[in-house]
Amino acid sequence: MADAKAAGTETTRRGALAWLLGAWGLFGGACAVGAGAMGRFLFPNVSFDPPQTFKAGYTSDFEVGKVDERFKAKYGVWIVRNDEEIYVLSTTCTHLGCQPNYLEAEAKIKCPCHGSGFKPTGINFEGPAPRPLERFRIVLAEDGQILVDKTKKFQYELGQWDQPEAFLKV
Repeated sequence: MADAKAAGTETTRRGALAWLLGAWGLFGGACAVGAGAMGRFLFPNVSFDPPQTFKAGYTSDFEVGKVDERFKAKYGVWIVRNDEEIYVLSTTCTHLGCQPNYLEAEAKIKCPCHGSGFKPTGINFEGPAPRPLERFRIVLAEDGQILVDKTKKFQYELGQWDQPEAFLKV
């Protein structure tokens, strides 16, 4: 009888020890998850967005009467040159923010989402777009290249297209 009582007590001790080890294991796992979350908080994602200011080349690199699409994919801008000036248009439709396409055969910018149409100047003439495309700051850098600064926007309806940095005299 004493052996059975001792065996029952020993089983209880083993069960308690197993339970205690399991509890410490769970606690350790929770601490590891918390440490991982803290590490993720301390080292956030890095943004690989293109720079907001970039050099686009020289004025001679742009043809008169053309909408240059070289910078559409990477920077989200069109560079347009006419007889007198060069300006930079945003490739974001002013209706709902879709990215329009330049249709060279029709000499217009057309938004595929809802049909807004813009002249190469950026003026809206068809569809639901409530206002013209925005222009970005354009100046000449010290080395003579065109410097585009997307942090400064110019809106036609506010009369900002007449400001000196909204276009570049050629």
